[in-house]
Amino acid sequence: MAARPHLLITSGDPGGIGPELVRRALADPQIRDLAEFTVLGQAAGAAVVPVGRPSAAGGRAAVAAVREAAALLAGGAADALVTAPVSKEALRLAGYPWPGQTEMLADLCGASDLRVLLMGGPLRVVHVSAHRALRQAIDAVSLASVLRTIELGDRFGRRLLGRPPRIAVAGLNPHAGERGILGQEDERFIRPAVDQARSRGVDADGPLSADTLFPRAAAGQADLVVAMYHDQGHIPVKLLGRGEGVAVTLGLPFLRTSPDHGAAFDIAGQGVARPDSMTAAIRAAVAAAGRPQP
Repeated sequence: MAARPHLLITSGDPGGIGPELVRRALADPQIRDLAEFTVLGQAAGAAVVPVGRPSAAGGRAAVAAVREAAALLAGGAADALVTAPVSKEALRLAGYPWPGQTEMLADLCGASDLRVLLMGGPLRVVHVSAHRALRQAIDAVSLASVLRTIELGDRFGRRLLGRPPRIAVAGLNPHAGERGILGQEDERFIRPAVDQARSRGVDADGPLSADTLFPRAAAGQADLVVAMYHDQGHIPVKLLGRGEGVAVTLGLPFLRTSPDHGAAFDIAGQGVARPDSMTAAIRAAVAAAGRPQP
């Protein structure tokens, strides 16, 4: 019998719902038996952290847990990381420059050019760009950026599924540009990136019109979708994810998953936070950690 993977879980901002999510997820025997777990971070309300609002103390506590996790993973002490939510405002109040944990981990690990993959319901979507203004997101679509996104998605898909994933690549413009009639980016950048990925053994198809692509992917005709910008991918995942969305950071030297929601200060400490997204993040980490990096 194969050994269970060892997962690190950071409890997020102790003033938010993170500690509660971790406790409730690990109280479920079906989750607790999936892996060996080490939880890092403070309990809700620990020390001087106020519950229910962002604070500098909460930001510092959240960062301390992530720093410890990154150091442990760098030393090979665990197989994957699951991070509970932090607050962008709390990080700012604590004086940190990062807008979120993805950027924090990138700095701590010396990684660059990361990608965000969302999993929810029947969809898995990796984004060429995420938190950028729409004008900047259009400029971020290049042959190199699309190709890297396809290849990172293929690498993660192989770990998650145990086989090459079928990747559908969305176009940027309406109807994938209609062969240049509705915009040049699809033919100049996206199609050549797909062709190069296919020449490297990736099962990719595109550019495809996003309005028909996502219904087909949701029906099981693709394993993974490459979206060109934030809302193109986030909206269908959140529509179909039903509160169980998972974010995966691609390009780090280790596997990292996270619930796809924030610290939810408005319901912190009330015992009503649902752990569905956290348990889904743990399940995804266990599934991918059980297979070696291709």
